[in-house]
Amino acid sequence: MKKETCEKAGEFGVCPYVTAQQILAGKWTILILHELEDGPKRFSDLRRRIDITQATLSTQLRKLENEGMIHREVFAEVPPRVEYSMTDIGEKFIPVLQSIEVWGNEYIGYLKTKNRT
Repeated sequence: MKKETCEKAGEFGVCPYVTAQQILAGKWTILILHELEDGPKRFSDLRRRIDITQATLSTQLRKLENEGMIHREVFAEVPPRVEYSMTDIGEKFIPVLQSIEVWGNEYIGYLKTKNRT
C-alpha cells in the first residue's frame, strides 16, 4: 500500500503502518512493552522502573490493554495485587523490541563517534 494511501484517515486496521503507528503512539509505549518483555510486572514496579507519573502510566496501560497488547490481572488479595503482562499478540512485538535495542545501540555508537570529531 502506498504511503499516501496509508496516511489518509480511516486506515487503522487496513494499512500496517498506520495500525502500528496508532498502537505505538504513546510516548511511553515502547518502554512499557520493554519492561513487560521478560514477564509480568506490578504497577508500582513499572512506575519505579520507567520513572513515570501514576496518571500517565494508568492511561498508557489502559490504552495498551484496550489494544490487546497487554493483559491486566487482578488477584483477589488484601491489599489487591494487579499484574500486567504481554498478550500473545503483544509477545509477537518482542522481536521488534530487540531490533530497536540493536539499532539504538548502533545509534549510540554513531553519536559517540560523531561527538569525537
